[in-house]
Amino acid sequence: MITVHHLNNSRSQRILWMLEELGLDYEIVHYQRDKETNLAPESLKEIHPLGKSPVLTDGDVKIAESAAIIEYLVDTYGKGGWKPAAGTPEALQYLEWMHYSEGSAMVPLLLGLYVGRLGDAGAPLLPRIMGEMTNHFSYMNGALAERDWFAGNEITACDVQMSFPMEAGQSTGLLKDYPNLAAFVERIQARPAYKKALEKGGPYQLGG
Repeated sequence: MITVHHLNNSRSQRILWMLEELGLDYEIVHYQRDKETNLAPESLKEIHPLGKSPVLTDGDVKIAESAAIIEYLVDTYGKGGWKPAAGTPEALQYLEWMHYSEGSAMVPLLLGLYVGRLGDAGAPLLPRIMGEMTNHFSYMNGALAERDWFAGNEITACDVQMSFPMEAGQSTGLLKDYPNLAAFVERIQARPAYKKALEKGGPYQLGG
């Protein structure tokens, strides 16, 4: 049985969505953030040394990191779907976006979150951070100028991976300036599998 160690309001929500899109049976072990610190509970460290979510187990397999989990699920259970054919231009785009999500897109968002909490002490850094946000969100918005999905004309697993920075941007009000990204979020949130994952995962609100 596949098990997802799922933290509320976190990256693990997209793992539940991927599982629902693949039509897989799974169970969820729920963890709740501390209401004052917003940090994950110490009990997650019993599952993975970093104490982070998501972590997925599947028999003898234990794997962390959203992109790695998603690729494992698609390669193991996707029956050849949810990723472009090898050797195509779309396959390279897919590879880039799978890594870009956390390697680039989330960096200015996280910096903005933490530096913003410093108040006046962080003010000198904010213009640079906001400039990086504009740079990245303009890039992503441009990528969807003539298509609905990040790696071709069909939804793939990299769109599931990219959902978190999009929804993080939405939570801060950034997407009002990027209509293609706002439309992307509307499309994914309208999918039946996405809605079913929300029902199972519980309340999901970023930026809290």
